[in-house]
Amino acid sequence: MSKLDGNERWKSKMLLTEHQEQYEHRHDAKNSRKRPTEDELIMIRDCILLPYMLSMVQKSIEDIENRSNLLKQLYLTAGRVLMNRISADLYRLRRELSRRNIKIMNDEQADMVIYHRFICRGYEERFGMVRDVMRSEISIRLSKYVKELAGRMSANE
Repeated sequence: MSKLDGNERWKSKMLLTEHQEQYEHRHDAKNSRKRPTEDELIMIRDCILLPYMLSMVQKSIEDIENRSNLLKQLYLTAGRVLMNRISADLYRLRRELSRRNIKIMNDEQADMVIYHRFICRGYEERFGMVRDVMRSEISIRLSKYVKELAGRMSANE
């Protein structure tokens, strides 16, 4: 029989502070491997924005088709090339997210924020963007695509 047998304090589980810190550090390290990195969050954002961009370009193409314009064929061709480029980027992005075991779920809207649920290696979270931020990001991205397209067109002269 030891000296501690009669002492009731030793029946409960005790944990030294240093052991608690080690446990929390190990637990945080496991969670941090599941959480998305900054690059992955950018990829998730882009994967959310690109379908909106596709629908906007598609709507513009439909508007151009219904109007008469001297340069109608040029605008339609440029719009289709833009759609192809965006679609290719979206396909590549989805493949990379799938490779990294990241799934993006449908959106939901609350107030002026659009939320998308995502699961990253078992870690689940919501990604929210304000509509104004989405508009500005889409505008910036579309201008990059247009500049790239214009650069290719001017290089062919």
